[in-house]
Amino acid sequence: MAKKLYVGGLPYSTTDNELRDGFSRAGEVSSAVVIMDRMTGRSKGFGFVEFNSDADADKAIEMFNGQDFGGRSITVNEARPLEERPRNSFRNNDRPYGGR
Repeated sequence: MAKKLYVGGLPYSTTDNELRDGFSRAGEVSSAVVIMDRMTGRSKGFGFVEFNSDADADKAIEMFNGQDFGGRSITVNEARPLEERPRNSFRNNDRPYGGR
């Protein structure tokens, strides 16, 4: 079964391929994605790496959590499901501070 890891604290210049290549030292990576900001097109400084094997994912956590990656200390742990958040509705009178 595949296990997805959260990787935080990445340098903003990190690419998907660099993330994949770095984490492939721990095992076979099935996917690696750096999350990008929709508005600016720049990295948000975190991403996700998915391994085919739970053992490889656990090895990656041990190998990389708190270690240097591209000049920054990164955080690596098992990804948690996205929590449901309320949608912001800024129509008409719903604007904060009574905006126009």
